[in-house]
Amino acid sequence: MLDRTEKKQAEHEKPTRLTRKITFRLSESEYAQISDDLTVCGITISSLVRKRLLCVRVASRADLAVLSELRRLGGLLKHIHNETRGAYSSLTAQAIKDLSAYARALTEKRRTGSPEEN
Repeated sequence: MLDRTEKKQAEHEKPTRLTRKITFRLSESEYAQISDDLTVCGITISSLVRKRLLCVRVASRADLAVLSELRRLGGLLKHIHNETRGAYSSLTAQAIKDLSAYARALTEKRRTGSPEEN
């Protein structure tokens, strides 16, 4: 495990400079699939192909937005629970449970799936 000094040094290291170039051809259907993935992920074609080749998980912008919204809603439910001093505790507890379950399922899907499956 890294201590604080090592973490700071790692954060300030210059990113690896990308100097090598690979050119390859694709069929129309392969290019269409990659184009669709680019739309979903919101990254450059170079970044997408590099991540795929190196088996790095590629996150969908939509999934990240949904997870952010689920967290926000969970916070609002907690606020409602606190402000009403538990008057709706059974309802807020069930809603938080449902939001948490959906967020866990979405996170698991992101870990195991590719953008076109999300």
